[in-house]
Amino acid sequence: MTRTDVLEAEAPRAAVGLRELASRHALLPLRIFLGVTFVYAGLDKLTDSAFLSASGDGSIGDLMRGVRDTSAVPALVDLSLNSPVGFAVALAIGEILVGLGTLVGLLTRVAALGGALIALSLWLTVSWAVTPYYYGNDLIYLMAWIPLILAGAPYLSLDSVIRSRLSRRTA
Repeated sequence: MTRTDVLEAEAPRAAVGLRELASRHALLPLRIFLGVTFVYAGLDKLTDSAFLSASGDGSIGDLMRGVRDTSAVPALVDLSLNSPVGFAVALAIGEILVGLGTLVGLLTRVAALGGALIALSLWLTVSWAVTPYYYGNDLIYLMAWIPLILAGAPYLSLDSVIRSRLSRRTA
């Protein structure tokens, strides 16, 4: 058998290996995107003094008062208006925790559920009146979290490291 014959025989196996590798890591780009985006969104809120105000241009208070009458769940907006700055800080910290958990793959399904709940609440309040609906990004984020809720982070994650160590201990 010549070197060319060997290379031609190995090419299909290599292609299968690459497909398996790509399949195994298919959610990694989504994890990175959502993780980075949520960490950035949280940090952006925490460092924006205008946003962290009860009133004024760019404030969380004015934003929530502006969407109250067009939201799907006005009671949720009213709840945030009880303490707009506290709500903004809680939202920002939640986004950062969700983003970090997703990036490192720690409690990934829990982090993804948190991200989905944040996106759902923002969709039902802030972007509910956006028409057509597909212009509102919160609905897209909600849908993007679902694969991570279902699959978690089985590879390249702290979850997989912990799972591996636990399985070695029980074996």
